[in-house]
Amino acid sequence: MQEKALSKGQVLTIGLMLFALFFGAGNMIFPPFLGQQAGENVWTGIIGFLITGVGLPLLGVIAIAKTGGDLQTLANRVNPTYGIIFSIIMYLAIGPLFGIPRTGTVAYEIGVIPFLSEGTPKYGLSLFIYTIIFFGVTMWLAMNPSKIVDRIGNVLTPALLIILAILVVKSFVTPMGEPQAPQGDYMEGPFFKGFLEGYLTMDTIAALVFGIVVINAIKEKGIVSRQSLTKVCITAGIIAAILLALVYLSLSYIGATSGGAIGIKDNGGAILSASAAHLFGSLGTIILGLAITFACLTTSVGLVSACAQYFAKILPIPYKLLVIILSIFSMIIANVGLTQLIAFSLPVLIIIYPLAIVLILLSFMHNWFNGYSSVYIGALIPTGIVSFVDGLKTAGLNVSIASDTLSFLPLFNEGIGWLVPAIIGAIIGFILASILGESKKAIEAR
Repeated sequence: MQEKALSKGQVLTIGLMLFALFFGAGNMIFPPFLGQQAGENVWTGIIGFLITGVGLPLLGVIAIAKTGGDLQTLANRVNPTYGIIFSIIMYLAIGPLFGIPRTGTVAYEIGVIPFLSEGTPKYGLSLFIYTIIFFGVTMWLAMNPSKIVDRIGNVLTPALLIILAILVVKSFVTPMGEPQAPQGDYMEGPFFKGFLEGYLTMDTIAALVFGIVVINAIKEKGIVSRQSLTKVCITAGIIAAILLALVYLSLSYIGATSGGAIGIKDNGGAILSASAAHLFGSLGTIILGLAITFACLTTSVGLVSACAQYFAKILPIPYKLLVIILSIFSMIIANVGLTQLIAFSLPVLIIIYPLAIVLILLSFMHNWFNGYSSVYIGALIPTGIVSFVDGLKTAGLNVSIASDTLSFLPLFNEGIGWLVPAIIGAIIGFILASILGESKKAIEAR
């Protein structure tokens, strides 16, 4: 029986679904902050950001499609034990440690803070009460996932895009100002700074976690062969990538032109909220706040549900109890505030992101090096060492001895010193596997 091809409309629907999966809290808050910090160098910075914020997530989805499995299936190519550990770390990062709490803090930053009276503490009792309500609703909805979450997402994602489009058009018609002088690392290395800032969206990790969702959606439409799955994933991924890129370019422009009108802000949520108020008054703030609040809630429910389902498979804990644990834990973490949460998450993401990048890139060359696990191990070990040092340095710890030792590496000062060691390690791994031989049975199992 011949496999039925999907129509353009069906592929578009899958592409929009993938975009909706990616379009969460980080997608809205980091581009405006990049724009304001980069100022006159905004376009150089955003190019680097698009590589890690759009290009790598697209490759991640395709990598999962090519394996025909999920994140753990991909990571098992290194080693089964590594596959479990790496998957757990990725789920914790995109889930209760950073991703889920961030949905609550972004919703609070944009939906509540603009309406607090002067003198009211931003991150005290009001944040605590809000996160109790936010994650209480998250827990209730995630207990029994139903079509209500899909309906919220299907309505609010287009609505949010329309609101952002109106905001962008208004910012072009009546500009808030001109881009100002770049700040910090955007003065000397805007491209590499933007590249590293793209880590904060966590979309590459999301691609590895949610890739199986896209595959299942395609399979439900009658596509089962690996080749057809990959082809549809690529097309859908391109659709999602184009939409993400347009959103990022638009929001970074708003941030770049906002400094003179609203002042320098601590994070992108504050920039976006203040910009909406400046361009449209209190009505703009209300509409933007409501839309983003429900969009973040939808993302929160999806992440809690996905993490609970994964951990229920590997732990002797029932799904509903995990939902309660994840929701309460995320509520506690969210109370550190958005700026502090971003500052805390960056060093961790600096450590784990290069590992995800190398794993994705190697998956596209899997057949070229005969699937040797030695190639994966040879690439990932030096990547992990260099990125660990980078993460500690980003956290402000004194690692001068390690940094000085590794400073000879190309692009080390730019935060991408792991690249050349990964390539050399992969080559060494291939040579060793070719000389010493690697079990054919083990290779076929991967």
